[in-house]
Amino acid sequence: MHTVDLYLKVRLACGEGMSQREAARHFNVSRDSVAKMLAFSAPPGYRRQKPIKRPKLDGFTEIIDAWLDGDRETHRKQRHTAKRVYDRLREEHGFTGGYTIIKDYIRDRERRGREMFVPLAHPPGDAQADFGEAMVIIDGVEQKAHFFVLDLPHSDACFVRAYPAATAEAWMDGHVHAFAFFSGVPHSILYDNDRCLVSKILADGTRQRATLFSALQSHYLFHDRYGRPGKGNDKGKVEGIVGYARRNFMVPVPRFASWDAFNADLEAQCRNRQNEILRGHKETIGERLQRDLAAMKPLPGAPFEACAQASGQVSSQSLVRYETNDYSVPVAYGHQNVWVRGYVDQVVIGCRGDVIARHPRCYAREDVVFDPIHYLPLIERKINALDQAAPLAAWDLPEEFQTLRRLMEAHMLKMGRREYVQVLRLLETFGLDDLHGAVKEALRLRATGFDAVKHILLCRIEKRPPKLDLASYPYLPRADVGTTSAASYMTLMTEATG
Repeated sequence: MHTVDLYLKVRLACGEGMSQREAARHFNVSRDSVAKMLAFSAPPGYRRQKPIKRPKLDGFTEIIDAWLDGDRETHRKQRHTAKRVYDRLREEHGFTGGYTIIKDYIRDRERRGREMFVPLAHPPGDAQADFGEAMVIIDGVEQKAHFFVLDLPHSDACFVRAYPAATAEAWMDGHVHAFAFFSGVPHSILYDNDRCLVSKILADGTRQRATLFSALQSHYLFHDRYGRPGKGNDKGKVEGIVGYARRNFMVPVPRFASWDAFNADLEAQCRNRQNEILRGHKETIGERLQRDLAAMKPLPGAPFEACAQASGQVSSQSLVRYETNDYSVPVAYGHQNVWVRGYVDQVVIGCRGDVIARHPRCYAREDVVFDPIHYLPLIERKINALDQAAPLAAWDLPEEFQTLRRLMEAHMLKMGRREYVQVLRLLETFGLDDLHGAVKEALRLRATGFDAVKHILLCRIEKRPPKLDLASYPYLPRADVGTTSAASYMTLMTEATG
């Protein structure tokens, strides 16, 4: 390619009267090049005048197009590659050309078929919402986080919150926290067709909303809009924020003690981002956010309770099934009908108007979540099940409890096991720390009995010293036991032999 400097010399020479033939001879270039230099002030670059001819591909393009059009109905990971098209043409149709022309044809075909987009203007007060995924380490365990993102396209302000799973409750909880974060409710929100939001797409294109999402929308009174099925680019703003949050908020891999700590950090980063000025704008995100906030609706008097509700029945093993997992309840409620509320972090079980159990939410499948205290009344009656009781198998109690049990069994045999369970049942009323302190004090005083432990526990709570001697109980009948002297014993022996 000729340089700009050569263009300048040729154009100056011809402008001063030198003919194109002389210029070609003088500068050692062709006359076509001289004509091109006179037509352009700088090298215009390579300009193809005619399409590329691929004679060996003639007659095969229809076959290739049919294969690639058929790929639209198959899984994206099982579609034809250029190499697979080349191999099939050779094996099935006797193609004799090279791999490169196949690859170039497919690349040009894809380029021609790429979708074009119209730049959009976003009025204040509208939002877009979606979920993304990233790896995190929570409490030392590496796992996948599903993070909810709500973006305000007018200002580019965003809210991000992470969950162990992208459940319907997580969608609702994300909305509740996002609205509280912005202190307002968007006029409308654009979604994809997630099954947690849309239970069915009707024939006319309208959406049949999921029950829980309808309740959320009725509470906050915002309009919902939806993109085309399978077209994430219809809500490109929030898709971009999902990628931004993953690259900027979650690199390196986040490491936190709890989900609450992780979400507090995400919220802080969303606030810090509001100080940035994005390309093409002269105002910060926070300054543009004020227009969004002015167009948003006020929050209702109380937040929406983001939980799924279900009903169930307590099994003979005092378990209630919610989704795929079983959660324990007190044995007193066996075989009764109960209601269940599933939150993102806990499962609450109630009977009639009373809450009877609370458990951390389990996101495994077909797992069992026990509260050992629920089974103690039954184990007290069926004391032989103590060592094989599954609810107690993973109960990590301080070692002093096992010491107390050994001493009780050594002194009272089977009754000692029952009294040990009675000691554990004190956890139905009192905290573990208080009972642990009472057990340690009982071991120190060698008062290894249920009554003694309970007395010491009550004294600890009431902040008074324990009184385990009989002088403290004057209403009890007294019994004087005399000591036997050796002389009296010998007298009895003499009378017996005489």
